[in-house]
Amino acid sequence: MRKGRKSRMNEQEMNPQEIPAEEVVQEEVVEAEVIDVPALQAAAAKADEYLALAQRTQADFDNFRRRNESVRTDAMAEGQRSVVKAMLPVLDNLERALAAPANEGDALRTGLEMTHKQMIAVLEKLGVTAIDRVGEKFDPNVEEAIMQAPADAGEPGTVAMVLQKGYLMGSHLIRAAMVQVVAE
Repeated sequence: MRKGRKSRMNEQEMNPQEIPAEEVVQEEVVEAEVIDVPALQAAAAKADEYLALAQRTQADFDNFRRRNESVRTDAMAEGQRSVVKAMLPVLDNLERALAAPANEGDALRTGLEMTHKQMIAVLEKLGVTAIDRVGEKFDPNVEEAIMQAPADAGEPGTVAMVLQKGYLMGSHLIRAAMVQVVAE
């Protein structure tokens, strides 16, 4: 009997395809894992929570970046306005010097004219425009009335003369124009 059993084992070892189907099915059942559905659902919920957290964090960072860029741009523009405001008295003095009578071929006058042109070009590049509204209706938003002109100087409530130019940089008032207004 032993001999028969031993020969049967040798056959199984040599030829595994001849194993009875019952034994194969039992092996597969034993090897199959048990899936814990509640644990799987909890893990999926946790993954969704982490995804939502990552999306909120990304949105918060994008908002921070935009806000930071806006603050940086505003600070840069304010710095430019501050420098322009500091340079306006220099421009006023250049214009006063150019208003004085000059001799023909005066090298100093030529230098002043070149400096004035260069300064005006730089200011224009920065978006600075002069407020010169002679003959137009007085606007207290961009002009400061410091004198009254007689009624015969023009239409009542209009600017008769600009005593000191005002300047705008974009839509920001750098300096209000000092003007003489026709009395009403």
